[in-house]
Amino acid sequence: MYISKSLISLTLLILVSIAGKSQSSTINTSAANKNKVHPLFSYSEKWNDEKYAECNNAKNIAYLTKDEKEVIWILNLIRSNPKLAAESILMNPSSAFYVQPSKRNHYFKSLLSTLNNMTPNTKPLFADSSAYVSALCHALTSGKTGYVGHERKRNDCKKDFYGECCDYGNDDPMEIVMSLLLDYDVPSLGHRKICLSSEYTHIGVSIQPHKTYDYNAVLDFK
Repeated sequence: MYISKSLISLTLLILVSIAGKSQSSTINTSAANKNKVHPLFSYSEKWNDEKYAECNNAKNIAYLTKDEKEVIWILNLIRSNPKLAAESILMNPSSAFYVQPSKRNHYFKSLLSTLNNMTPNTKPLFADSSAYVSALCHALTSGKTGYVGHERKRNDCKKDFYGECCDYGNDDPMEIVMSLLLDYDVPSLGHRKICLSSEYTHIGVSIQPHKTYDYNAVLDFK
């Protein structure tokens, strides 16, 4: 299926128009923060601590959808306090991601160990417009053709990332993040390593319909 150059050009024009805006805008300590629906508050009230406010640094990025912003928010929260993530998401019996001890497989156990032992990232991921264009084009192309993988099938889909994660079948931000972190049936755990790596400081996220799996999400890291 063809993705016109005009679509890509329009996206670039939108990005240029907002390029002057800071992508790492500071989140003020205010009542407005508390009125927002916090993506991890249902897992533990500890996540509502004001010290995690900077994790929601994509909230004013105009070109991202609410769900795309939330993917960045959740990743930043988990990276900032991996032990709390293990405790509140994986070990919380009321969590959708909790698994009974007798049913825990290698991927669940290894993620639990990784989160409990990794050093928290002191700097959050920031939205990056060029990585977003890269993720958007690939998600649109993959979705229209039903493609699964990382190769760009069109010359006008330029790669602008150092690490890439693709998820299929999920459109919910939490489901996308946890799918990549658990990384079932991926022996290398490549998605998990990219998502949690302190080497990456910027990210582009695009969630689009997919011909085969209903949805696909592309996360491009820089």
